[in-house]
Amino acid sequence: MARIWKFGDHVDTDQIVPGRFAPFMRPNEDVGSAAFIEAHPDFNKQAQPGDILVAGENFGCGSSREYAPLALKRRQLGAIIAKSFARIFYRNAINLGLPIFVDAVAVEILEDGEQVDLNLVTGLLARSSGSIELPPLPEFAQKIVQAGGIAAYVRQTGKFPIGTSS
Repeated sequence: MARIWKFGDHVDTDQIVPGRFAPFMRPNEDVGSAAFIEAHPDFNKQAQPGDILVAGENFGCGSSREYAPLALKRRQLGAIIAKSFARIFYRNAINLGLPIFVDAVAVEILEDGEQVDLNLVTGLLARSSGSIELPPLPEFAQKIVQAGGIAAYVRQTGKFPIGTSS
């Protein structure tokens, strides 16, 4: 079972990881330990591997800090579900192998602290009051996430996933 951590609209990358916790500022610390360290201290202290972050509009807005989604991946977040994502955050998350879903209805239905099970292959999110079928990522993005990120995908297949037939 995974816990839902619910956030609002316009969560920017500085809220996800404040700039002073950037990997180049603290090279001996794992950036995952700074995830939401100020904006949501309970998440920072209590989030467990597999937990799911749910947010409103424009999640990951602000700067193009790749270490923001990296921090969430290093926390072993199960997925992020949002009404919408900042474009650069969306690409960075997929390229790092972090499963993300765009689903406004799920965001409205899911409650903070709710316990759920997410099947990443089918996109089925099971909860005590029924299931939600999340819309799938595009096929190329699914391949990247399943491989563990774009670098892992290229190492495994020897090719870039866009425009390939297999």
